[in-house]
Amino acid sequence: MVFWIFGYGSLVWNPGFDYDEKLIGYIKDYRRVFDLACIDHRGTPEHPARTCTLDESKGAICWGAAYCVRGGPEKEKKAMEYLERRECEYDSKTLVDFFTEEDSLRPALTGVIVFTSTPDKVNNKYYLGPAPLEDMARQIATASGPCGDNREYIFKMEKALYDIGHEDDYIIELANEVRKVLGIVGSFPKEKKLLGPSQIPLNSHISPVKIRPLPEAIAAVAADS
Repeated sequence: MVFWIFGYGSLVWNPGFDYDEKLIGYIKDYRRVFDLACIDHRGTPEHPARTCTLDESKGAICWGAAYCVRGGPEKEKKAMEYLERRECEYDSKTLVDFFTEEDSLRPALTGVIVFTSTPDKVNNKYYLGPAPLEDMARQIATASGPCGDNREYIFKMEKALYDIGHEDDYIIELANEVRKVLGIVGSFPKEKKLLGPSQIPLNSHISPVKIRPLPEAIAAVAADS
């Protein structure tokens, strides 16, 4: 059995568990939003942080990193137990397909479990819902918890997406608003990068690597905390 876990938040830069393979890709019809409360990692019950969850949005795509865990039941169980603890603020799971740059029509993985949060403030105590950009930025700029500051989370999120070559305009806008609250001049300092597979000219002699579907894989998409 093959076990896949997809991260669209802090798992992109900090998976935190032993894995065997990593793929960059995306899921369809979801977008990344900062609508979930975090009270034990980047915030506290008195001053919750804002972290990523997914919002259903027809036509949208959400990029991230998929990690493969193989090596038997014990290794898979250990990875899932870790994720369940880390993703304890996410109360909903949905099966979706995972795609890569190589093929936008045929999924590389099917039956992927996405950890999300029910958008209901009454039944989901961790769901904050959307808010004006300025309000979210002030909350992120000032929240802090055992794992660090909330602002560090969004800045690392911004850099991680830049590093995989798929920046998120929403994250960039929110991160810049947080900088404004903190009095930081400028935006994320981008460095020159080597060409990645998606940037190689069409007339290049280099053939892209094809990733075949894994029909028997059991994949799990994890958010972050």
